[in-house]
Amino acid sequence: MYEYEIQQLRSAELIRQADRERLAREALRGRRTARREAAGRTAAREGDTGRSDTGGTGGTGHTRRPWRLRSARTA
Repeated sequence: MYEYEIQQLRSAELIRQADRERLAREALRGRRTARREAAGRTAAREGDTGRSDTGGTGGTGHTRRPWRLRSARTA
């Protein structure tokens, strides 16, 4: 009898954990969407069409640094 109750408790805990993880993913997805929309509104307001491949500042005041792959450091 105890095994069945333990299994039921474990099952309920796994379901609660899955619900918490799902809610966290949904919240993260919502924050990302809001951030992208805000960036799009800002870019449209400033007349900026996005990053420039020519190395210009693109209206951000920052210089464009070339992207490089970071290698793993050895201990």
